[in-house]
Amino acid sequence: MSLTTSLRLLTSALAMSLGPAPAWAQSAPAPASGPAQGPALSLELNAAQPSEKGCRLTFVVNNALGADLSKAAFEIALFNEAGVVDRLAVLDFKDLPAGKTKVARFDLAGADCGRLSRVLINSATECAGSGVEPAACMRALKTSTKTAIAFGI
Repeated sequence: MSLTTSLRLLTSALAMSLGPAPAWAQSAPAPASGPAQGPALSLELNAAQPSEKGCRLTFVVNNALGADLSKAAFEIALFNEAGVVDRLAVLDFKDLPAGKTKVARFDLAGADCGRLSRVLINSATECAGSGVEPAACMRALKTSTKTAIAFGI
């Protein structure tokens, strides 16, 4: 094969490799609003402060499930600084109207806020409302924290 023929073949191969981009590379950009958000029950551990009784946990909860909750309660596990479960407790948030943000405080007798390393939502002990499945509170639960304490499911 001559040098000229080799160069032509190489040029053709290079042109073919630089051909049209694959379809996936040409897809439209995602909408600016991002993916649609489904129903959610947002629970934020907002503060953990010493109180006369022990440790006061403050939560900010927002019911975006699309239905009123007549009762919402969660079992939590409190972990100490060594990562060992110190205790289990049930926090009763009572009623949570749809679309409403609510602040709730719970005094945990004998608990030391300075020794808490993690708060875990173990389960929803109650999740009731018209048209609300009992599993909806855990399925739609979104957690966050404004404290140094790890908080989640």
